[in-house]
This record gives sequence, structure tokens and C-alpha cells, in this order.
Amino acid sequence: MTRIVIIGGGPGGYEAALVGAQLGAEVTVVDCDGLGGASVLTDCVPSKTLIATAEVMTTFDSSYEELGIIVADDTPSEQAARVVGVDLGKVNRRVKRLALAQSHDITASVTRAGARVMRGRGRLDGRQAVDGSRQVIVTAADGSEESLTADAVLIATGAHPREIPDAQPDGERILNWTQVYDLDELPEELIVVGSGVTGAEFAGAYQALGSRVTLVSSRDRVLPGEDPDAAGVLEDVFRRRGMNVMSRSRAEAAKRVGDRVEVALSDGRVISGTHCLMAVGAIPNTAGMGLEGAGVLVKDSGHIKTDRVSRTSAPGVYAAGDVTGIFALASVAAMQGRIAMYHFLGDAVAPLNLKTVSSNVFTDPEIATVGYSQADVDAGKIDARVVKLPLLRNPRAKMQGIRDGFVKIFARPGTGIVVGGVVVSPRASELIHPIALAVDNNLTVEQIANAFTVYPSLSGSIAEVARQLHTVKTGEES
Repeated sequence: MTRIVIIGGGPGGYEAALVGAQLGAEVTVVDCDGLGGASVLTDCVPSKTLIATAEVMTTFDSSYEELGIIVADDTPSEQAARVVGVDLGKVNRRVKRLALAQSHDITASVTRAGARVMRGRGRLDGRQAVDGSRQVIVTAADGSEESLTADAVLIATGAHPREIPDAQPDGERILNWTQVYDLDELPEELIVVGSGVTGAEFAGAYQALGSRVTLVSSRDRVLPGEDPDAAGVLEDVFRRRGMNVMSRSRAEAAKRVGDRVEVALSDGRVISGTHCLMAVGAIPNTAGMGLEGAGVLVKDSGHIKTDRVSRTSAPGVYAAGDVTGIFALASVAAMQGRIAMYHFLGDAVAPLNLKTVSSNVFTDPEIATVGYSQADVDAGKIDARVVKLPLLRNPRAKMQGIRDGFVKIFARPGTGIVVGGVVVSPRASELIHPIALAVDNNLTVEQIANAFTVYPSLSGSIAEVARQLHTVKTGEES
């Protein structure tokens, strides 16, 4: 029987384990924290659970008057008037409970499939043997070691928060994104350092929960890696709701001063708050894993170099997830893990195609994207026609009091084949799916336009954009 050892139990690891076991391999998953990895225990599941609470509060606070809802204001006189409040301790206890439950469910699924789960840290020991096998050393919590023989190894160890030397988290006032769930009380004044996806999501969530938030961005705008129109909408919303967004401001240090935190900026300014969240990226968990000795090529960034079927430079060694530096998304990690198993076990496999990946930023409004981007079009990487339609024109949006957002679709001239799209709206993560299907299946704007949509619905804007793109394709007025 083919022996497979998977080091790391994140989405890439546990999905690979399920596939490997289903295809008849003898699979062992080595993990030290719990299956699901950071995605389930400290990242995706916890953060999106926290955001779910913030989302309810944002919807209520921003729309209740327009929708005609009357709520008695029983806010204590010493506090600013607010329709709803939050018990952060209760929210975080729920966050942790759901994360652990999800991890246990994953472990049960992997075990039922026939895979073995070992607690410990795994590392490669030497190069491939003459018979093609490899050795994986597993170190348990008590320091004992066990050697496993594998015909193939998958590394899916994820990443951990990057830290600035002069801004070390203490878990109380200066926090990284794994520590925020230990807070029992809502930060009164929260400084978020970093305006990428993690920083923007937490900044928006805590602002909605009731914190006064300052977002420190070293770039010209929030979410510099996202669609510029989408990022512009979100930054406008942040500012309108009272967030202090500091563009072109680089944080160099953070320190505690009594019960407050002072953040020093590179231009000499110092800002103060009760708490500081450092959201300055992640570092792959590749140190101390014996990769160099096993012939696995690692980039200067610490990421493992892989091809489109998840192979590393070492025969019989694959990698998936955040350790590869390819789209830090749970869905991509899971696909990389499945592809690795299909490839090694000789099953039919399609190489990873990043142009069909849909992703979402869980802010309010959400930003969902798929396929080619505005930056690709502007840089001449692809010739595409673009139409953007504000949600303000959508009847369902008007009924729900939605003011911000849009639908944008990119289509090839002549053929009208859809090659990308952006949705900015509440639940954009759900609305992007029809565009993702179009991109994945080379559908045309005519096919989208001719499909019935419910009236009234937000998805009606997708069909309307497709109709406008059709007129652009045929040379008529849009």
C-alpha cells in the first residue's frame, strides 16, 4: 500500500488526507495544534465569526432609521448613544467554541476516511532513499520521536504572524491576529497597523463593534492589492463611519505606556490608543523542517517553490497552502492538497489555474473578485471591455438601504467571453459565484444576460452589466 505522510493539518493537509485515504493510500497526518490549522483555529473561522457579529451591528446601525425601525435608546448617560452594544467576551467565547467544534469535525471526517492523525511536529530527515521512500521524524510534545516511512510527503504547515522587532505583541495591549480572541472587553481606541486584507477586515469589524479605530496604512490607499474602485469605495465607507485612516504612514514601533499603547511612525509622529493590532503579514512555517537537507528549494521569503501540481524540487515531496506563497486562501490550499494527491496517486488531475480562483475580503461592504483584474487590463496583460454598474441603481439595494457598492465585469472584445469580475456589496462572497462559473466555463456575456434572474434581487445587477457589455461588444450605445 502507498504510504503518504502529511505534515500540517490545515486545509491543504486535511483535504489531501481525505483524497489520499479515499484513493486507497495509507495516510498519516502529523499536526501539533489541531486539524484545520490556522484557517480554522486562529484565522478564517474565528475572524469571520467575529465579523458576522460586527455585520449585524453595522446593518442595524446604518439602516434602522431609513427602514423605519424604532428602538428605545437605553444607553447609559456616560456613553455615546448607540442602538446596540456588544459583549466582546461572550462573542470571543463563541468564536473559540465554533473554531474548536470545526476542528473536531474535521478530525472526525479524516479519521472516518481511514487516515491516521498524529500529534506532534514533523520534519524531513535526509534525501530520498534508493527505493524512493523518505523519512519523516515526528517529535511529540514530551520530546519523544518516531520515524515514519513515506512514499510521498505533503508539507502544509501554514504561516504565522509577522512581527516588527520594535512592536512585539504582549497578548494584552499589543496584539497579533491570533491573540484578539482572548480579549474580554472591547478596545476603546484600537490602532490597526497594516491595511491589507487582515488589517482592513479587523479594522472594519472593531469599528462596527464600537471601538474608535485608527488604521495605519503605509500605502496610498486601503487594500492596495485589490481592485482600485473597490478599495476606494471601502475607504470612503470607513471614513464616513468615523474611522481615522492614515495613508502613507509607516509604523516603526509600538510600546506600552501604562494602560495605553504608543505607535511611532517613520515621519516622527506618535499616535496613542488603548490597544494595537499588528496586521503586517505572515511568515511561512518552514524553519527547522529539514527542507534544505531533503533537496526542497525554498525562496528568499521562506516559501516553498512548487509547480502547478504542487510538486517541490525534491522528488516525492509536495507542498500546499500558505507555505507556498500562492494566494493565501483556504480554498486554494485545499485545491493544492487535492491536486498533490491526485497527481502522486495517478488519478486524473488538472493543474492549478489561479485565473479561476474567486476570493473575498470580509469587510462591510465585502469585496469579491475572480479572474483577470483591472490592473491586468490597465497593464495590457489582457484586452478586455469593462462595464461597472453602481448598486444604487438596483431596486433590491434601494429596498434594503444599500448605498455602497457595484458590479464590474471584464469581457473579451469580439467573443464576449467573461474573463473576470468584481462585486462590492453585502454578501459579495455569494454574488461572485455566477461570475466565477462564467470565468471557469468560458461563458459569454450573452449567456449571462439571457439567464433569468429573480426580480428584485442584487444578482439582477450581474445580468444588467452583462447586457451592457453586449451592447459594447456589438458597438451600440450602452
